[in-house]
Amino acid sequence: DQIANTAAKVRYMSGGQLQAPVVIRSPGGVAHQLGAQHSARMEKVFMGIAGLRVVTPSNPRQAYGLLKSAVRCNDPVFINEHEYMYNLRGEVPDEEYFHPLEGSEVAREGRDVTLFGYNISVHWCLKAAERLAAEHGIDCEVVDLYALSPLDREGIARSVAKTHRAVIVEEAEAPCGVGAEVMAILNEECFYELDAPPVRVSARNVPIPYNRTLERAAIPDPDEVVAAVLRLLGR
Repeated sequence: DQIANTAAKVRYMSGGQLQAPVVIRSPGGVAHQLGAQHSARMEKVFMGIAGLRVVTPSNPRQAYGLLKSAVRCNDPVFINEHEYMYNLRGEVPDEEYFHPLEGSEVAREGRDVTLFGYNISVHWCLKAAERLAAEHGIDCEVVDLYALSPLDREGIARSVAKTHRAVIVEEAEAPCGVGAEVMAILNEECFYELDAPPVRVSARNVPIPYNRTLERAAIPDPDEVVAAVLRLLGR
């Protein structure tokens, strides 16, 4: 309630006289057998709160730069951090670095289909893209939607205008999720650029099981992304 009903609204309700420059770091996502209560993907809940910025890094550089930018922002910023990625290693700038709180990044250039992902699903998309290129000659573009609120409408439309096909990959369940919002943007912004209906790859709409085999069955993986692209292209 303090996040959604106070921090996110106080600047609007005070006519700009008050601000809530607060940063909320929140772990989430499916790690190793944490069970249903500790495997929640809450990003889609918070991205629907007007007045709250939501970002979710996919690599150490983003995590470093987004946190520094969030601390200096006068808006409340919710940073969704995937638990499985806390041990991820990567390069960060030696100099002071601030990552934009709005936008998206092209993690891999391509021409045949765009794979949209965020946090851990960016890595699934990159693995799937390498396999599709090596085994099927399909050139995938991977777009990292690190800013979930606001989403980068222009970046989403720009990529699909180039590839004319889209697959949205998320670890969360499909209903009311990031994929649903991206599909709405595609429908509103670049419907006539699409050569085929967009496809979502997402978790089963069930509480995440504790059992390791069932846990793996409940969430997507690179194999599922590859299969979705092949279906989209009629292969």
